[in-house]
Amino acid sequence: MLKKAMPSRKIPLVTGEIYHVVNRGVGAIPIFANHRDYQRFTLTFRYYQNQKVPFQFSKFLGLPKEEKEKLFNRLQEEKDFLVEIIAYCLMPNHYHFLLRQKTDNGILNFIRLTTDSYSKYFNIKSKRKGSLFEGRFGAIRVENETQLIHLARYIHLNPHSSFVIKTSKDLLAYPHSSLGEYLKPKGIGFCQKELIYAYFKTPREYREFVLNQADYQRNLEIIKHQLLEK
Repeated sequence: MLKKAMPSRKIPLVTGEIYHVVNRGVGAIPIFANHRDYQRFTLTFRYYQNQKVPFQFSKFLGLPKEEKEKLFNRLQEEKDFLVEIIAYCLMPNHYHFLLRQKTDNGILNFIRLTTDSYSKYFNIKSKRKGSLFEGRFGAIRVENETQLIHLARYIHLNPHSSFVIKTSKDLLAYPHSSLGEYLKPKGIGFCQKELIYAYFKTPREYREFVLNQADYQRNLEIIKHQLLEK
């Protein structure tokens, strides 16, 4: 049951196109305090990826386990999605998605439903009020295939380039991004990986593509922050 879409954007979100979508906590505050928060957000966006959900997510969680599994499996089989999730990464104070819009206003509704639901959960848990996320999320349209694969790498490297983890090898065990799914055999997981896989013969080849850029991307982030501080 979708609510009315947000006001139109200066740059429209076009059905069939791919976008890098990002937003952070208001004032850069942490939006995930522990593993349970990351898990809650992931379950929320996986639920609201579907166009025709019968309940709000909070009501869905209250269903008996067997009913939840049956409903969720049915929604996944129907594949009536607002968006295709190509890649994602959740960070302590922000998130990244690489999304293909499947229906008009699909990205707007996907992000709004996900963040509204998660914000209510987080505010109740943390005994806080007000907005959790900054205004309107950022969205950049992917213009070509080269940009697509470099954006996927950028998103998957984010925990390393932002110093959330110590070494590039730790990326392989980071549990809150789609990188782990990309490194498993094809067909495992919920992300639409075919567009990225088309450029790599094996998951191992994609892993090398990501890790070979890790130190360079981290150094760029250091330089960027140094320039902003001057």
